[in-house]
Amino acid sequence: MKKILCIALLIIATLASAQDKKENQESKIVEASCGQCQFAMTGHGCDLAVRIDGKSYFVDGSSIDSHGDAHAKDGFCAAVRKAKVTGYIVNQRFVATSFELLPEKKKTEQK
Repeated sequence: MKKILCIALLIIATLASAQDKKENQESKIVEASCGQCQFAMTGHGCDLAVRIDGKSYFVDGSSIDSHGDAHAKDGFCAAVRKAKVTGYIVNQRFVATSFELLPEKKKTEQK
């Protein structure tokens, strides 16, 4: 009986901790791009990465192909873009609970 009670308390504590982590997440604007092509990260192929406070992290929870053609003129392999993200860092990876690619700012013509 004591073992069951201990296990139940452990599960409740774990769930409460996970819920607190998700509720305390705030969206932030970060740089997003291909980790290998633009952020000089070591990896295999082209993978989505974000740069937060000057440090780059590969992304779990969203993929490079979920946001258009990575090899297009404005794609992640050719450009660094801004994204609004929510998530947390685990084992040197960014676990995204939301990932919204922001539209590029249009360059104004100089006269």
